[in-house]
Amino acid sequence: MEALLQEKKERQQYVVTGIECPAQLLRGIEHFVSKECMDIEGLGYKIVEALIERGLIKNIADIYKLTLEDIASLKKNGKKFASNLIEAIEKSKERDLFNVINALGIRQVGIKAAKVLAKKYKTMDNLSCASLESLCDASDVGEITANNIYEFFKSEQTIDMIRRLKEAGVNMKLNEEEGADNRFEGKTFVLTGALTKYTRTEASDIIEKFGGKTSSSVSKKTDYVLAGEDAGSKLMKARDLGIQIISEEEFEEMTK
Repeated sequence: MEALLQEKKERQQYVVTGIECPAQLLRGIEHFVSKECMDIEGLGYKIVEALIERGLIKNIADIYKLTLEDIASLKKNGKKFASNLIEAIEKSKERDLFNVINALGIRQVGIKAAKVLAKKYKTMDNLSCASLESLCDASDVGEITANNIYEFFKSEQTIDMIRRLKEAGVNMKLNEEEGADNRFEGKTFVLTGALTKYTRTEASDIIEKFGGKTSSSVSKKTDYVLAGEDAGSKLMKARDLGIQIISEEEFEEMTK
């Protein structure tokens, strides 16, 4: 049982620390630099592998210690590449709190849950100090995920990692615009059928921009069902529950 618990703990922590295992560190950095996380273009597999082999990256926070010379040495005539990569690394420090949360690789926490957590807690400090009860109360965060988050932030390795990222200048606060339009705050949308005016991602982004959220299933907690062509069982369930069904044209009017 002890061995299983230790294995579970290591799986939860591998993205942040990658300790004692270059393969885990490599996978962790791949996730950390991806588009929905810190979006560091140019820091690809081969470059990261070379940096790890040379001992220039032993921990994800070491990304922010890399110098122009460190990177340029990896390629013939690599100064231009190094300059662009350093610029991308610096720019990543401005990413929003939900990107940073997602980048940490907490087990069962993807971009959607990261946005929920960022909006609820506003800062990394608030999230890291959140009680298990508070995390369980967060929308779209189940008991198992809440426990993963709670245990993750109690780890000494995580505490050290967050400290080092802060020292590097990585943003740890939600970037809230003054006078933000939160017309959909507290509202849940379900998208169903084939949308013609938007992709699912575009519609979801608009909803989140106005403070709402999307769900994959219809329930009594659903406020609107955005129905496209050939909508099926979700549309029927929404009708049965008396949930408001809107067309793309109506959605467009709501978001003007």
